Amino acid sequence: MPQITVDHVRAAQRAISPWVRPTPVVLSGSLSARSGSSVYLKLETVHDSGAFKIRGATNKLASLTEEERGRGVVTVSTGNHGRAVALAASRLGVPATVCVSELVPENKREAIRVLGAKLHVEGASQDDAEKVARKLAEDKGLVPVHPFDDPHVIAGQGTIGLELLADLGRVDHVLIGLSGGGLASGVALALKSAFPDTRVIGVSMERGPAMIESIRAGRPVAVEESPSLADSLGGGIGLGNRYTFDLVREYVDEFVLLDERQIADGMKHLYREERIIAEGGGAVPVAALLHDKVQDFGGNVVCIISGGNVNMDEFTRVVTDRYEF
Repeated sequence: MPQITVDHVRAAQRAISPWVRPTPVVLSGSLSARSGSSVYLKLETVHDSGAFKIRGATNKLASLTEEERGRGVVTVSTGNHGRAVALAASRLGVPATVCVSELVPENKREAIRVLGAKLHVEGASQDDAEKVARKLAEDKGLVPVHPFDDPHVIAGQGTIGLELLADLGRVDHVLIGLSGGGLASGVALALKSAFPDTRVIGVSMERGPAMIESIRAGRPVAVEESPSLADSLGGGIGLGNRYTFDLVREYVDEFVLLDERQIADGMKHLYREERIIAEGGGAVPVAALLHDKVQDFGGNVVCIISGGNVNMDEFTRVVTDRYEF
């Protein structure tokens, strides 16, 4: 495996700077009082694409040759990555095709269509959609853009870590939503390059936590996908995973699982106490704090609020306690 270093993350920061602006870090009074530490929220919700995925997608597309851009790109997504690829492709003049499964919410599908990408909806899992993307790449010569298991994507997501170091000086604990591992890998790599003792906590949902099940098994494994409020954390990590499995195993210190009610509590807290609209996958770090899933805090604690691309009808039911679990 080619080694991904903080130098790649710094290069990504330079490459994406024309299109991706740094996001704010805000102190949460409510969570700080609850934990006895300084708890900060890294608001990836403010991106034009609504989620952190624009970082990795932009870095990947910016790395392509003119010939590759002319051929166009194809990707598979649980929603946010597809939207990010569609947006980055529109900015760089690259034709884009996005494959999603039937589990991806309609609001995320429509956001991809609006940005001009071709959308394919196929199957009941990300693995099904990935088969379609792979065939399109083979048949039409499209360039694959992996949602997480790619060095340029990982380095792009890692720019969050560089911004945290610039804003806070030091991060003692960071809670990160964990799916395929691109976000956790990149951020952990960046933070631990400066402070190796930074504690990195990966948070996922109980319904099909592919990376956590793979870490437990000691190898990438397939999991059954189920509907979840944290839909952006769904999908497998790929049985042939090349990068993120090893990086997560090396750099992530602890793992937390949440049930659906706990995820909803995170969404409600962010809305009611912080006035932040976050999707379930973006709210899991806060949910982990609220339910005391992590102990022994001190110093600077960061929750990465990774995205806000939630169906607003569903969100309204959650925050008004009318959501049916």
